[in-house]
Amino acid sequence: MQSTAHSMSQLRRQFLQTCGLSLGSLALTDLLGRSAGAASGPMAPREPHFPAKAKNVIYLFMAGGPSQLELFSDKPELKKFSGQAPPESFTKGRRFAFLKPDAKLLGSKRNFTKYGQCGMELSELLPHHQQIVDDVCWLRAVKTDVFNHGPAKMFMNSGFQSPGRPSFGSWVTYGLGSESDSLPGFVVLQSGGRGPRGGNTLWSSGFIPSTYQGVPFRGQGAPILHLDSPPGVPADAQRDFVDTLKQLNGQRFQLTHDPEIETRINAYETAFRMQSSAPELISLSGETQDTFSLYGAEPGKPSFAMNCLLARRMIERGVRFVQLYHTDWDHHGGDGADLDKALTETTKQTDQASAALILDLKRRGLLNDTLVIWGGEFGRTPMGEDRATLGRDHHVDAFTMWLAGGGVKAGHVHGTTDDMGFGAVEGQVHVHDLHATLLYLLGFDHERLTYRFQGRDFRLTDIHGKLVPEIMA
Repeated sequence: MQSTAHSMSQLRRQFLQTCGLSLGSLALTDLLGRSAGAASGPMAPREPHFPAKAKNVIYLFMAGGPSQLELFSDKPELKKFSGQAPPESFTKGRRFAFLKPDAKLLGSKRNFTKYGQCGMELSELLPHHQQIVDDVCWLRAVKTDVFNHGPAKMFMNSGFQSPGRPSFGSWVTYGLGSESDSLPGFVVLQSGGRGPRGGNTLWSSGFIPSTYQGVPFRGQGAPILHLDSPPGVPADAQRDFVDTLKQLNGQRFQLTHDPEIETRINAYETAFRMQSSAPELISLSGETQDTFSLYGAEPGKPSFAMNCLLARRMIERGVRFVQLYHTDWDHHGGDGADLDKALTETTKQTDQASAALILDLKRRGLLNDTLVIWGGEFGRTPMGEDRATLGRDHHVDAFTMWLAGGGVKAGHVHGTTDDMGFGAVEGQVHVHDLHATLLYLLGFDHERLTYRFQGRDFRLTDIHGKLVPEIMA
C-alpha cells in the first residue's frame, strides 16, 4: 500500500510540475483538442430532431476526382465527336482549372454495360461494383462550386471552401454524440500514395469544440503512436493519474465553463481506455479468411481494403463516423496520372473493397443503420487535357457519387447529364442539397442543427440546401 501511495503522490507531483504532460508520453497530448468518443460528457449519445433512418456513417472519400466518364457514364456521342472542338454552347460560362482554350472532346476508351434491375452503367474498371448495383443509390448529376482540390475537398466536407468550418463528421458527432466509450466518435483512415490536399482541415471541428474533431488512425502497428504507458508505470497508478487530472480539470471547468476543458478531460479518459480497445480493433484476430478474401485485404499490409474492414469493425464498436481517404484520383494525364494504367491501378485498389463493405454490412445486418457514401470532390471534364498523355481536367458541373444504407433508395439511378457530359439535364444534386439530405437520414433538420459562433448561428449547409426526397426510401 505504501508503494502504491508513493507512486500516486509522485504522479501528482509530476503533474503539478509538468502541467500534466505525461500519460504514456508527451505525444499523447496530441489527443488533447482532438476528439474523444465517450458515452458520457460532451460525447454522450443524443437523440436527433426526429427518428433517424441511419445512426452511423462510413464515408469513402476518393480524393482527387474520379472520372465519371471512365467509370459510370457511357457517352456514345462524346466518343463519336472525340477529337473535335466542343460546341461553344457547352463551354460558355464554365470555368476549368487547367484546360487550354483549344482543348478537344475526349471520348472514353472503356467498355460499358448496364447491370441490375436499375440498369446502371458501369465500365469494365468496376467488376466488383456489379455485385452491389441494386444495393446502392446512384447520383449521376452531382454539382459543386469549387474546381481546385484543397478548397473543393473542404467544400465537400464542410460546405465552405475555406478552412475554419466544422466538417461533416464533426457536425454528426456534435449532433449525435457517440456510442463508444473506448474509441473516438469520429475516426479518419488514409490510404494511397499521399495524404489528401487540405490535410487535417478536412476533418477539423472548426469553431465547435474540438471534442468533435476527427482522430486519424494508423492502419498498421499502434493505431496512435505513444499510447502505451511507459515502462514501470502500473495500471492502478495510471488510473490515479487520470483521475487526478479529471478532478483538477473539472475544478477549472466549473470556474471557466470552457468546452475545451471538457475535451481535455474526455481525451485523457478515452486514451486510457484505448490502451486496450485500440490494439484489439487493429489485431483482426477474430476475422475469417473468407472475410479477408471478400475485401481483398492482406493481414499486416496497410491498404484501402484493410481500412474498409477496419471501418466495419469500428461501426460494430460504436464509432459514429468513419471517413476513409484514398488517393490519388487526379488523372490529368502524364506519368502516373494517365487514364489507362494509372486509373486502372487506382480502381483495382478500391473497387473490390468498396463493394465488399456493402456486402459485409448487409450480411451482418448493419447496413440498415449505416449510411455509406462514395465519391470525390468533383469529376472530370469531357475535354481532354493534353500533357505527356491525355487526361481530364477538374469538372464541377456533373459528376457521380453513390450512397447506400439506412434510408437510401436502393437500386435507384438519380439524374442524367447531356450527351457530352457537361451538365445536368435532370436530377441535379448540389453539395448543399446532398448535405441536407444526409443529415435528414441521420434524423436532423439541417436548418436546426446549428452552432452559435461570433453572434451567428452556423450550420453545415450555410444558408442553402434542400432535401432530395427522390433518393430516400
